[in-house]
Amino acid sequence: MIGEISAGLLVLLGVGAGDGPDEADRLAGKVARLRIFESDDGKFDRSLLDTGGAALVVSQFTLIADTAKGNRPSFSGAARPELAEPLYERFCAAIAALGVPVATGSFGTRMQVHLVNDGPVTIVLG
Repeated sequence: MIGEISAGLLVLLGVGAGDGPDEADRLAGKVARLRIFESDDGKFDRSLLDTGGAALVVSQFTLIADTAKGNRPSFSGAARPELAEPLYERFCAAIAALGVPVATGSFGTRMQVHLVNDGPVTIVLG
């Protein structure tokens, strides 16, 4: 077991070749404040910060796949590992600095990620 959380979000983080520290910081703030948890009246009105939820952050370069040509995805738009790992770490530090407890995967390794999805919410942020 590398990282584990209870209630919160599984964040699959793809780092693109053109991403930098500003994108990591901006995205961390967006994830921490995104109102996707239900309030008592059933509306999406609460964030990780509001609920005290945690974030399990897993690096996922395959999110950057380009499938426009042929049947084999191209990952040429993903940042090289030596550039992506510091941005992954920056994102994790930035979201933790906002008060969100953070657990991580192991960067650049093959992992089995288990998820209990409570609700039909999956959102792509850019």
